Amino acid sequence: MHTLVALCAVGAEKILGNELKRLGYALAGSAPGRVTFTGDDDALFRANLCLRTADRVYLQMAAFGAEDFDQLFDGVYAVNWQDVLRKDSRVVVDKVRCHKSTLNSEHSIQGMVQKAIYTKLGDVWRMQTLPESGEESDVRVYLDENRALVLLDLSGLPLHKRGYRTDGGLAPLRETTAAILLQLMLWRRKTPFHDPFCGSGTLPIEATLYAYNVAPGFGRRFALESLPIFDSRRAMEIRRAEAANIRTDVEVRVTGTDIDPQAVERARLNAEHACVMAGRALNLIDKSDKVPRPDFAVAAFSDITAPYEKGLLIANPPYGERLGDAAQAQQLYRGMGALFGSFKGWQLGVITAHKKFQECIGRYATALKSLKAGNLDTIFYMYTGEEKQKTARRGTEHGNRRRAR
Repeated sequence: MHTLVALCAVGAEKILGNELKRLGYALAGSAPGRVTFTGDDDALFRANLCLRTADRVYLQMAAFGAEDFDQLFDGVYAVNWQDVLRKDSRVVVDKVRCHKSTLNSEHSIQGMVQKAIYTKLGDVWRMQTLPESGEESDVRVYLDENRALVLLDLSGLPLHKRGYRTDGGLAPLRETTAAILLQLMLWRRKTPFHDPFCGSGTLPIEATLYAYNVAPGFGRRFALESLPIFDSRRAMEIRRAEAANIRTDVEVRVTGTDIDPQAVERARLNAEHACVMAGRALNLIDKSDKVPRPDFAVAAFSDITAPYEKGLLIANPPYGERLGDAAQAQQLYRGMGALFGSFKGWQLGVITAHKKFQECIGRYATALKSLKAGNLDTIFYMYTGEEKQKTARRGTEHGNRRRAR
């Protein structure tokens, strides 16, 4: 059994943990932005292929006390790096995170960890100088209260880079964040879904992949595939097994609109890439079925109405940062209150980094969820039909959070 660590947006640890449990893996702990779990050899590849809400998957190489650099060097050196790296691997300690530890110089820690790895490899292979001409292998180190956690990256590019989005526009939503929002709203494929600010189509596409049980990693490769521990034969068996889980015999109603015709065209193109990816996965098991594409149309959010009596609407409107300014965003949010009438009977969710969203829209959410992906702090406002409509003339965002359940 292996101990692995999956990274996610801060605030999404429970969602990721539930996803790992559904895949059959046992949880072994969590910290802000990461979940530790255990799995067999298959988990090294399968977790990368199947996880929708994880940003990266790491193999835990060591965990040990490190109050000084001697202990850090010895702990890293004790790892059998020759089992997981090639002679020509180019080892990069890409990130170090320190919290309440004696060792707190990230640059010095990076240098010592890299030195220990190369020293161990040189001693085992009896080489004074390693070529470093092969593919990059990234190592990440966490130092928390003088305890070191050393991780080897199995993903390579972040897992939100599914491979289907060739053009994300100016301010795309991360694919993993979109998957998190769908899980927070407990969306099920029989429920109609709509995105009124579809942009590059991320939310409808992620909803489509989820609804038809398409593993999100079918369209890309992973860093694991360049390591000596990778079993290509078994990986193909896992791919075929996951392809067999794809459902094309279910009714799914996923739609998206945007006022920008170019955005809609991008969404259609990206959705085509995603569904072609799913079709190629089905070809692995000799099936020629096609995964239906989500429907996109050009329309302002103020001109659309609910096509069904009940459903789920999730919106990622401009925040007033990369698109427009704060004043424009506030004006937009005030108009968005009309969606509650246009989509009466639907559940609504809105993600934004704008601090005065509830004041502008004039409604308090049933629940709030803070999410931090990268450097962006956002709040997901969930309206499930139980909230009481109020004017937002009183209370600050802090007060709104206390009232939300």
